[in-house]
Amino acid sequence: MWDRALADAVADTLLPRGSSDRAASHTLPRQGALPRPSTSSGSPVEGRVHSLAIRERLVPTELTGQHGCVARGGASRSRARVGGALACLVTAWLCAPAWAQEAPHVKRLSFVGTEHIDVDDLESVLATRQSSGLPWGRKRRFDPAQFQADLKRISAYYADRGYPRARVTHYTVVREGGRGDAVSIVVHIDEGQPVILEDVQFYGFDALSPQDLTRLKAAIPLRAGRPRRVSDVQTSRGRAIAFLRERGFAYATVDTLEAQGLGPSRIYVILAATLGPQARFGPITIEGNQTLRGRNVLEQLVLKEGEPYRWSKVQDSQRRLYQLELLQFASIDTGGPGEDQPVDVPVRIRVTEGKPRRLSLGLGYGSEERARATLNWRHVNFFGGARTAGIETKWSSLDRGVRLNFEEPSWGRYGLVLSTSVQTWYSDEEAYDLVTSGGRVTLTKELGWRDPVRQRQARTTVALSLVNEYEDYQISAEALEDPTFRDTLIALGLDPRTGEGGGTLRAIALDFQHNTTANLLNASSGYIAAVHLEQAGRWVSGDWDYFEMTAEGRYYRQLADLAVLAVRGRAGSFFGAEDIELDVPFFKRYFLGGSGSLRGWNRFQVAPLSATGFPLGGHSVFDSAVELRMPVVGNFSLVAFLDAGNVWPNSWDFRLNDLRYAAGPGLRYQTPIGPVRADVGYQLSPIEGLMVEGKPESRQWRLHFSIGQAF
Repeated sequence: MWDRALADAVADTLLPRGSSDRAASHTLPRQGALPRPSTSSGSPVEGRVHSLAIRERLVPTELTGQHGCVARGGASRSRARVGGALACLVTAWLCAPAWAQEAPHVKRLSFVGTEHIDVDDLESVLATRQSSGLPWGRKRRFDPAQFQADLKRISAYYADRGYPRARVTHYTVVREGGRGDAVSIVVHIDEGQPVILEDVQFYGFDALSPQDLTRLKAAIPLRAGRPRRVSDVQTSRGRAIAFLRERGFAYATVDTLEAQGLGPSRIYVILAATLGPQARFGPITIEGNQTLRGRNVLEQLVLKEGEPYRWSKVQDSQRRLYQLELLQFASIDTGGPGEDQPVDVPVRIRVTEGKPRRLSLGLGYGSEERARATLNWRHVNFFGGARTAGIETKWSSLDRGVRLNFEEPSWGRYGLVLSTSVQTWYSDEEAYDLVTSGGRVTLTKELGWRDPVRQRQARTTVALSLVNEYEDYQISAEALEDPTFRDTLIALGLDPRTGEGGGTLRAIALDFQHNTTANLLNASSGYIAAVHLEQAGRWVSGDWDYFEMTAEGRYYRQLADLAVLAVRGRAGSFFGAEDIELDVPFFKRYFLGGSGSLRGWNRFQVAPLSATGFPLGGHSVFDSAVELRMPVVGNFSLVAFLDAGNVWPNSWDFRLNDLRYAAGPGLRYQTPIGPVRADVGYQLSPIEGLMVEGKPESRQWRLHFSIGQAF
């Protein structure tokens, strides 16, 4: 590539200046005038970008956007212009060895004159990219052909954003480095005058009520007085179609037109709708099911035959079908615009079943669990009906055991999900060891909500669980070695000689969650609100008697394209017990610390302490965190976090002036299964008297490794 560029440069120098075969100047021609009004039915307005194919040549020393070159190391342009072919040949021959072996990397790419656009967004559409500043980062090579295409992409980028007269006036490509293996590029842009949207007019929407038309106008991004952006026109057309189909017009189409406004560089946009009949859901047919009965498919649908047509019900029904693990593919076709537009819209469902038996093996490592191994066998069509049954086994230094699961995806006439689990599970925590044997039964009702106009969605789930488990636990050996802790052990209902306790936990739990995030594993927008209520003992008997309530909220907000702000808050308390020390088992107490809360400490290290510094846990907890997640390069991102919280011994004993704080940086690497993270938490408010492994705490920071975001 580079040898050819040298030869072309020499050939250009040999041609006389007036020759028509000579390369065009690097000063680019101005764009054409404002495009004429256009119409679109299949897609909204397309802004035409007029540009000339300019024959560019790469001079080995460097390039300039106007006449002449800049010499090595930033010398004057005049030195690069040689007076004859011989001088150019000598220069090319001297520079060829360094440039012909490998293209230089782009050390710096900058723009001058970009006042009305996002430079980072502009760079994202270009093939020419700046190399990473990290020694191990990616080096992006300079390709002259790609760079010439990028000059046209810049004009197209501006035209799509309402600046059709924008042009690249000139550019410089300066060679740097001791061996000339790097270049710095500066592109000068004249943005020109924008095309301003004068007005947005609606035709054919008469069937909508005035209130609906007002909602539609508020939902589209087109606004008078702003530059006309192609993406805004496309989005407005799509939202108008979605709005009409949500109101029952299953065959609605919307065309977009543009016309000259009252002044120069001013236009108005017309959204013209063809509604068709207001429709209902018609007969439902199912194709592709083999072992899955049609009744099981119909039970997952939100839409019903004879109901008014709603596009959101089509989307929610398809999502629910995808939740059936047996199905590899599911689609719902309700037809579209055409000559035949029946009022009763036929619904055609196509599904493809996968293999019913699944076996998976997982290996991992975390700072808390250490080495981890899981083995999971599932049958996703157990006795038909898309029922699932499985066996899960796990081993890690933190917990291990065997769990059997069964789920009925549609139980009863109200579309409930019935799930049961039986387990024997061992947990090795900092404060105690616990063996759980027993099971629970859960009924879950899911409510979906979707706004196809603004592309928003929400899922609300309500779950009722019945718990029946035998708990066998033993307090940490550190507590047993303290003779002053004997009375506390007795108060906790534990054997003062062995620190052991046990009993049957019978409880009813109610869980509510409302989720508007699109990706729970790595959310960037939306919020989650959750409430947990649990009542043990009383009329379900059991060895413990208490009420518990916890509430949690999470909020995610995208800050332009620069970062994601994530906020979490959680509070909980035990109450209603006659003797809270005896009626709430020790293993249910609250503790903080670890990779998920107060990251300046390890697990279970933040709680009320005994006289010898042993964490006892508490009956009220408050925990919060704020994270700023910033992408850096490729799949890597940086995080800055601040955690705050504490645990108190009594019911409803929240003292927000008595919080522990931790802060620090984190690193994330995005993988298909979620981000791998590393956090370094520093204690801003150390705990006096805390004992770690029988010794006074001496380290005020902790390092955590895990998979998935902290929240």
